[in-house]
Amino acid sequence: MSEICEKCGLPKEICMCGELAKGKQKILIKTVERRFGKKMTVIQGLTKDVDIKELTKKLKQKLACGGTHKDGVIELQGNHVEKVKEELMKLGFQEDTIETK
Repeated sequence: MSEICEKCGLPKEICMCGELAKGKQKILIKTVERRFGKKMTVIQGLTKDVDIKELTKKLKQKLACGGTHKDGVIELQGNHVEKVKEELMKLGFQEDTIETK
């Protein structure tokens, strides 16, 4: 017996909740300067519908950097604004919903 999604009630194999959530996001990617002049890429605007822990893990692996997530914000070590935008589009987020600074 397959698992059932709590949100839509459909089996998890055909559930579209995650894909629909990616279209509703308004994501902001920016670079901030931390202690000692170190750059940090910050990704804001992700809702609870997206698995932020899994997304952080994938971005850290793809970009070969350290990072963390807390309160719906992902922080990656280094300046990766354009690379993060490309990776998010590969993962299914729409380009017009991603803003960079």
